[in-house]
Amino acid sequence: MVLVTGGTGLVGAHLLLHLIENGENVRAIYRSQNNIQKTKSVFELYKKADLFEKIEWLEADILDIPSLETAFTGIDYVYHCAALISFDPKDEEELRKTNIEGTANIVNFAIAREVKKFCFVSSIAALGDLAAHETHITEETDWNPEKPHSDYAISKYGSEMEVWRGHQEGLDVLIVNPGVILGPIPKNKDKQQGSAELYNKVANGLSFYTLGSTGFISIDDVVKTTYQLMKSNIKNERFTLIADNIVFRDILNTIAEALNVKKPHIHAKPFLMNLLWMADGIFSTLFFQKRSLTRATAKASYSKNLYSNEKIKTALGAVFQDVHQYIKDVSKL
Repeated sequence: MVLVTGGTGLVGAHLLLHLIENGENVRAIYRSQNNIQKTKSVFELYKKADLFEKIEWLEADILDIPSLETAFTGIDYVYHCAALISFDPKDEEELRKTNIEGTANIVNFAIAREVKKFCFVSSIAALGDLAAHETHITEETDWNPEKPHSDYAISKYGSEMEVWRGHQEGLDVLIVNPGVILGPIPKNKDKQQGSAELYNKVANGLSFYTLGSTGFISIDDVVKTTYQLMKSNIKNERFTLIADNIVFRDILNTIAEALNVKKPHIHAKPFLMNLLWMADGIFSTLFFQKRSLTRATAKASYSKNLYSNEKIKTALGAVFQDVHQYIKDVSKL
C-alpha cells in the first residue's frame, strides 16, 4: 500500500488521482475533514469523481506521533508531500517545526516499518547557490549558508537533510525539487496559495510585472515524473523538475491572455519592489495581517535564476509540457 502525506494540497491531490488511475492502493492522511473537500474538487474537475472513493482516508498529523502509528500500518511506499508554505518571517518557527520535525517523524516511521521506497517532494528553493563560474543551478550546486535564504528555503533544505539521514540509516529515498508548480484555475477563491493565488491576482487586475525568472512546471508533469521515478530502479538521488526557465512578465502575460484580462503593464524594478515589501511590512504590522510581500519574495521576483533539468531528462527521457500551453488549456476546464 502507498501512503501520501499532504493529500489535500495541490501536489498531494493530483498525486492521489494519478496513483489511483494507475491501480495503486492508496492511503492519505488529513488533519481536517473540511480539507478533504479540496481533493474531492480536484477529482471532480477532471471528471474522475468515482475514483475519489478509492482513497483510504485516515486522520493524522505529521507532528502527532501516535496518529502516525496507524497511518504506517501495512505501508510499502511513501510520498511525503505535506509541508507548510510561507514566506512570512513571522512563520519561521512553525515552518521549521512542520517541515523539518514533521519530515523527521515520517522518515523515522519509514525506517522502523521498513518501507521499500520513500519520496520527498521538496522545492528548487532548497537547491544550492551559484558560484561565480556557474550559469545554471543543478542538483550538485552547493548550498552556501553564508548567502541569504528565505525561512521556507531553509526549512526545505533542513527537511532534505532528514531524508538523507534516513538514507544513511538504510532507507531507499528519492527527492524531487519542483520549480514553481502551475495547477488548474480554482473555482474556490478562499485561502489561495501558489499558482492559484497568482491566477487570482492577474484576474483581479495585477498592474506590476518584473523581469526576474525562475523554473516553472505543470502539476501534471510533477506527479507523472515523480511516479515514474518511484516505479523505476532509481534510488538515493534528487532531481530538479522544471519544464523551462521563464521570465515572470511572460508568465503573467500568458495568464492574462488565458483569462482574457488586462496584462500587467508597470515594470516593477528592484528599487520599487524593495519599497513595496517595506511598505507591506509596515501595513501588516499596523493592521495585524499576514504579509503579502516579503523581502525574500521581492528579491525572488527580480532575480534571474536558471535551473537545469538535464538530469531528469537523461534519467527518464522526460519530455515536459509547454508551460504557456498548459495555462491556456487549464483556463478552459
